[in-house]
Amino acid sequence: MQVAASIFKAYDIRGVVPSTLNEAVAEALGLAFGTEAQRQGEKTVAVGRDGRLSGPGLAAALVRGLVAAGIEVIDIGPATTPMLYFAAATLCRSGIQVTGSHNPKDYNGFKMVLAGKAIYGEEIQALRRCIEADAGLRQPGGSVRTVDVLDDYTARIVGDVKLARPMKLVVDCGNGIAGASAPALFRALGCEVVELFSEVDGNFPNHHPDPSKPENLLDLQKALRETGAELGLAFDGDGDRLGIVTQSGQNIYPDRQMILFAQDVLSRVPGGNILFDVKCSQRLAPAIEAAGGVPVIYKTGHSLIKARMKELDSPLGGEMSGHIFFKERWFGFDDGSYAGARLLEILSRSADANAVLEGLPSSHSTPELNVACAEGEPHTVVATLVETARFAAPAQISTIDGLRVDWPDGFGLIRASNTTPVLVLRFEGHTPEALHRIEGEMLALLKAVKPDAVVGASAH
Repeated sequence: MQVAASIFKAYDIRGVVPSTLNEAVAEALGLAFGTEAQRQGEKTVAVGRDGRLSGPGLAAALVRGLVAAGIEVIDIGPATTPMLYFAAATLCRSGIQVTGSHNPKDYNGFKMVLAGKAIYGEEIQALRRCIEADAGLRQPGGSVRTVDVLDDYTARIVGDVKLARPMKLVVDCGNGIAGASAPALFRALGCEVVELFSEVDGNFPNHHPDPSKPENLLDLQKALRETGAELGLAFDGDGDRLGIVTQSGQNIYPDRQMILFAQDVLSRVPGGNILFDVKCSQRLAPAIEAAGGVPVIYKTGHSLIKARMKELDSPLGGEMSGHIFFKERWFGFDDGSYAGARLLEILSRSADANAVLEGLPSSHSTPELNVACAEGEPHTVVATLVETARFAAPAQISTIDGLRVDWPDGFGLIRASNTTPVLVLRFEGHTPEALHRIEGEMLALLKAVKPDAVVGASAH
């Protein structure tokens, strides 16, 4: 069948319902994925869905396709993406989550795990080719059973994480699917929880569920002021990313969170490889080294980070976007609720959690910035930048994912997004002056290659 090639992204499948993504596509994907699963000796696939309005129909169609391929489907129903990953780690080895993640409400998509690995890149393109060629193999033996994993998932976290003292939290789920599980989980850990927007509503009537955007944290900041709670936690639409806000309203970005997590993990896994993506602060690597770990900078993308962590047997990884991956004491997948629980475990050991968070090393930085491009243009621009970039010492150039230039007092990054036709920019300086200088140098280089470049805020 014909299918929009644009929905097959680098790390997942994502499109607008019903124009590029509909139930026919979902069913065809189920058949293609089921065929590949069978080829790899996988007989069982778990399926979950987030709270989007198109979720039930797409999930049902996906299941029909998997069953047609002879697969036993474990239907976990409405659940966070991490709960689907949990099912694929404890009940079987493969799974698909129907989720639009942090995209607008008319989007939906699929995040996939096959034989214990998050699939990405060429593997996703192979599914597309299978669908286009109608090459899915129908065979008997398919079935569906329903399993609720919430109790086992909660019990696993509550059995693992121990708080030194109770804490009062505001938890903002942004009407995403985490609302059905996160507040109860934090109560089970012994916290007093003030809930914001826990009702799962695919219209997202209050604010968009993306904690990486400062404007989506305003309600949380207000509630912290009004309730006197110690800390604010925010989750994205499918619950795999975490936002943290202090009592004074400061947003603790994931690269600063990683300093805290790395220090904690390395106290038990000395010498461990700690992974982080190219968008992260220059302050992170020295902090990992100081805690006795090995900092490893890598490409952006949750699937890529997970794959590299496996290769290096890494106990912890993290991305600037908010995906935190714990292998130590956990399964190695990104989980906002679990990351929140681990954060509270660390902070509960201090009388003043906010002082710990606000005392983390920081710099002056821009948020993630985007430059819109024509389809296919970002990778061409970056290739030219890499070829032409000349920076005098002491600048150090990294081309692991785009062009990152590090100076002693900050860094600049220009990379091609793997999900949308944009360039992703981020700049950081140890002082405002350094930030201004670095931003100026990097933008001058970009303008030389792409004179019509217009820098705007990230739309993610």
